[in-house]
Amino acid sequence: MIDVLLGLQWGDEGKGKIVDYLAKKYDIIARFQGGPNAGHTLYVNGTKIVLHTIPSGVFQEHCLNLIGNGVVIDPVTLQNEINKILPLCPGLLHRLFVSSRAHLILPTHRALDAASEASKGEAKIGSTLKGIGPAYMDKTGRNGLRVGDITGKDFIEKYNRLTQKHIQILRQYGEVVDWKQWEQPFFEAVEQIRSLNIVNAEYWLDNHMKNGKQVLAEGAQGSMLDVDFGTYPFVTSSNTIAAGVCSGLGVAPSRIGEVYGITKAYCTRVGGGPFPTELLDETGEALRVAGNEFGATTGRPRRCGWIDLVALRYAIMLSGVTKLIITKADILDQFNPVKAAVAYIADGKETKEWPYDLCNMSIEPVYESFAGWDKPVSDCIDYNGLPQAFKDYCRFAENYLETKIAFISNGTGREQLLAIP
Repeated sequence: MIDVLLGLQWGDEGKGKIVDYLAKKYDIIARFQGGPNAGHTLYVNGTKIVLHTIPSGVFQEHCLNLIGNGVVIDPVTLQNEINKILPLCPGLLHRLFVSSRAHLILPTHRALDAASEASKGEAKIGSTLKGIGPAYMDKTGRNGLRVGDITGKDFIEKYNRLTQKHIQILRQYGEVVDWKQWEQPFFEAVEQIRSLNIVNAEYWLDNHMKNGKQVLAEGAQGSMLDVDFGTYPFVTSSNTIAAGVCSGLGVAPSRIGEVYGITKAYCTRVGGGPFPTELLDETGEALRVAGNEFGATTGRPRRCGWIDLVALRYAIMLSGVTKLIITKADILDQFNPVKAAVAYIADGKETKEWPYDLCNMSIEPVYESFAGWDKPVSDCIDYNGLPQAFKDYCRFAENYLETKIAFISNGTGREQLLAIP
């Protein structure tokens, strides 16, 4: 069986820490979608590590780590990440595997991303400008280059053909982007990828599972950024929900086991797009400061608001979440009252369903208020020590979401994760 861990909001839910914790009981950690816009943060011996492409089980010495076919890879980002991690993890290269079917992000993909975003004016979607969207477009358009292509004699020919296609599109935008500056580092990084363990990942995974190995599929971004079910068009370019595991790793739906869903105790979002519970006041700023809400990859300040149980229940439904994990619970220690959205007034009508198109609707959240707690949850070492007001808040959420809370993260430390009975 293959278990799944994914974000249930707009990304930045703290997936890296949770994967690092859960990795102890798994033999393989596999990334199944997304690109280098992911920023999974770990704290290893007090050192902050941000992973963009490499799976978050890399610091567990017994774990193999797979970059699956659903991921789009920027060779330069991967090279830099490897070089940064190697001094801390000497066995990295022996335990890192890459699917031959994973697509590559070219320098001209980055140029196209920048030109496309600039052309949108005020309608920008908040792209990280890393070439991810254009790379996925070439994948679905059947033009893309894959990791397996770099081992072929005609790789340069394929590269030049695709680059020329991109140059023609760039001329239509009228944008002058100096992508040539990225070309030499790209080819140098491609040489390093050639030396990695490139595998037919679907067979590789199948054989390991037949031999009893336990696999955890690690998602990137968040469910509300799913290209089909998120806040379209302000979404990412891949399927971020549990269904993406099957196409992103080449495994059958019948092999999916537990689905761990991660949510913060409040909401954040980076970039444009609808955000029903966003707080544009002192409380929103206080959440941002208390939670240090600045992007691990981009450094951009995140938009902040109260937890949205309507959106959360929708995300749980889409992926069949079996175990819910709440992160950053300690950030709410300083707030009284604490609020949670339990319905929307959408174009004048109350609903508990996620609307089709929030971009063109008037949305006002309906809140339930909870009393703050009398002691910091960050000081607690087990469930019994948690303040009663916090327990009441959690039980309300469980009942509303119809999903059991399995863990509460109450701090940045690896050990600050409380099991909930």
